[in-house]
Amino acid sequence: MRSRVQTALLLFVVLTVAAFAVPLLLFTASDRTQQLVLARGSDLDRFGSLMDQAATTGDFSVVRAEARRHTELYGEPIVITDVSRRPVVQTGGLRAADPAVAGLVAAALRNQTTHPTHALHPWSHGHRMFAEPAGTGTRVTGAVVMRASVGTAAGDIGRRWAAVLAGTALVAVACAVLARAATRWVVRPLRRLDRAVGRLAAGLPPEQTRAGGPPELRQLAIGFNRMARSVTTALEQQRRLVADTSHQMRNPMAALRLRVDALHTHLPPAADRTYTGVTTELDRLEALLDDMLALAAAEHRAGELTAGTGAAACCDATEVALTQHRLWEPVARRAGVTLTAEPVDDRADATVVAACSDHELAQVTDILLDNAIKYAGQDASVTLRCATEGPFAVLTVQDDGPGLGVDELASAGTRFWRSSRHAGTSGTGLGLAIARQILTGREGRLELRPARPRGLEARALVPLPRPVVDLGREDT
Repeated sequence: MRSRVQTALLLFVVLTVAAFAVPLLLFTASDRTQQLVLARGSDLDRFGSLMDQAATTGDFSVVRAEARRHTELYGEPIVITDVSRRPVVQTGGLRAADPAVAGLVAAALRNQTTHPTHALHPWSHGHRMFAEPAGTGTRVTGAVVMRASVGTAAGDIGRRWAAVLAGTALVAVACAVLARAATRWVVRPLRRLDRAVGRLAAGLPPEQTRAGGPPELRQLAIGFNRMARSVTTALEQQRRLVADTSHQMRNPMAALRLRVDALHTHLPPAADRTYTGVTTELDRLEALLDDMLALAAAEHRAGELTAGTGAAACCDATEVALTQHRLWEPVARRAGVTLTAEPVDDRADATVVAACSDHELAQVTDILLDNAIKYAGQDASVTLRCATEGPFAVLTVQDDGPGLGVDELASAGTRFWRSSRHAGTSGTGLGLAIARQILTGREGRLELRPARPRGLEARALVPLPRPVVDLGREDT
């Protein structure tokens, strides 16, 4: 945003400065050109008067001496002719017989004045021709032609343009500095507010946004701080309630189990069924407490990663998959399920690196394998695969069990949801929610879809590690 605002302001500055500088440059060139024309016109008037006096008295020595002296001083050739076009004086190699000079002489004898009309520029060079008639009123007694150099005038224009452009550059730099300061003044509070919103959206305590910038942004920052405190307090109370409740219930649950176990020796055989039901429910409660604590930890960890406060990590996803396969293979065998791990490809050294810790990926793999072995049924086959797919490392657990229907797939992963077909199976309905929360924190996702020809395919997608880029400095 800052770059866009600065670009817009700088564009406005450039257009504004150009709107003043361009007319000033044109006026400077035109003014210096006019000075040259007036100066040479004055010289031509003087020589015209001298020629008119010489034509009256018949003595041309004065006009000849003045013309030669002018050429010696200024290096500008002069041709003066009488009314019959006979040259009276020719200096500096300029001749009346030259076609260009002859045309100017003819126009001057027709009482026409010839001066340059185009404005000079710093890059102008060479000479310009001037011509005026000699005489008074409508009586023409001769013609005066002068070839004037424009080098001095062009140099003056160049120096004036340099001064104008230098001033323009200083104004542009000053405006750019002011635009940068103004942009920072406006954008910096927005950046702080954006970071605070990101932390709040991630479920973490946001930084208190310091009020700054324009009055509207200061008021917005104050309002956001009030809202953030209220939201943060509510979220923290909710998280603490879940964590504290789960933790505090462990001691009563442990005491209750000890008492139930102690009563077992005093119960008659007819009460064994009731005792078994009680211990089963105790097991379910303990598993539920463990899963609730795991979910609270996963949510907190995902919030830290989303806000950018968690440490970056990467792991060998292939090694994690093989390790978890070795751990779960005996469990699958006891459940009557065949668990296999497919290699990444034909190379023995092929590896897949994922942008997460090995503990997080192992936890997700445990949840997916546990669900597959538990719900696929006896004589089912479960396959564990690890590969890359675009920018993701993909860990897939596929079984050929009964799978889930379309409606069930839409609800799977919701907290405490369980299929009606699995009502008698142990579980809390939090496993997939925990896995999804862990993957979300690492900018990944969990996908559930039907397998072919039957069964369920669960895919954990984790981004591949990003290449390290040295940004040099932070854009503040």
